[in-house]
Amino acid sequence: MSRHVYESAILMNAALEDEAIKNLIERIKETITSNGGEILEIEDWGRKRLAYQVKKSKIGYYTIFRFNSFPDLIPKLERYYQLDESILRYLTITLSKDALEQIEIDKARLAQLAEEVEEIPIVSTETDESEAEITVKDV
Repeated sequence: MSRHVYESAILMNAALEDEAIKNLIERIKETITSNGGEILEIEDWGRKRLAYQVKKSKIGYYTIFRFNSFPDLIPKLERYYQLDESILRYLTITLSKDALEQIEIDKARLAQLAEEVEEIPIVSTETDESEAEITVKDV
């Protein structure tokens, strides 16, 4: 049996406090690593408005886990997701080599765009004194 790279997207109840969300993320990380998985990356998307209500919630908290593991971890992990009431939805997929390459390309593009944005000069919005004088007439 060989190891694969997986991506697991979690939609959590956004009504939870930030500390509870952090604890849940830590428990998921611990579940993955204690069962032989290796966390590659965690993307924390935060609170987002949902397109439709999920279990009476209009807002959800998204987190994406990318990890390396043997296939036998996935049923254990998804069982954990099912038992935790604060997890509204989840989806776990196997990432192909093409998908992994595309993720790396996207990261490089994002870093390049961030550098380009930093190079854009900041334009001052100060006004001249002549523009600042506005008279108000009584009607």
